[in-house]
Amino acid sequence: MKKYLLLLCFSVGLIAQAQVVENDSLTDYMVKMPQDSLFSSSIPLDEVYLFGKLEFADRKERLRYYVLRRKTLKVYPYAKLAADRLVELNDSLKKITKSRKRKKYTKEVQKYIEGEFSEELKKLTRTEGQILIKLIHRQTGKTAFELVKELRSGWRAFWYSTTARAFKIRMKEEFQPELIHEDYLIEDILQRAFAYNRLERQKSKLNYDYASLSNKWKKALPKAPE
Repeated sequence: MKKYLLLLCFSVGLIAQAQVVENDSLTDYMVKMPQDSLFSSSIPLDEVYLFGKLEFADRKERLRYYVLRRKTLKVYPYAKLAADRLVELNDSLKKITKSRKRKKYTKEVQKYIEGEFSEELKKLTRTEGQILIKLIHRQTGKTAFELVKELRSGWRAFWYSTTARAFKIRMKEEFQPELIHEDYLIEDILQRAFAYNRLERQKSKLNYDYASLSNKWKKALPKAPE
């Protein structure tokens, strides 16, 4: 409650600092924030989620959620880093016109990314690796298999997929919080971590609404016993 009171006070303070100009209709107003040069009809604010109380059917479900939370918080930074590197790569490739130089630069970036990730990723468990695969899809909009296929050859992607399958990790796995309850729980864990600054927020490349998902799964699943 204190958090939302502070947010309200902050918003009121911003409005107080804004310059207000009444137009000819005497009913509409335009505002200009201190850091802006142009007037606007509204003040943009970040989304604020009101999280419901976590409820579990039994102790086993509670433990499952907390294990999933620990693993998700652990691997999310790697997925975010992968998305950041992909953006950097694509931005750089836009400036390179010659095909040979593009291939050479891409290969150099691939080696750098593999060197940056490999040692840490070797320490992940199978389930942590699978969560990472899902989060890479969340952060980039592409599966790990698709990314490897784009950055390397189709054969390399097949080889990676076959190797991952040997460890029961599916590189074609997608993040589907609207269809898979565990994926929704992962999204819920991320949103709560973003809100409490435990993780650096990065918007998903996928098209779904967290609030709508919360309502859907709340209605779909049986309630915890009183």
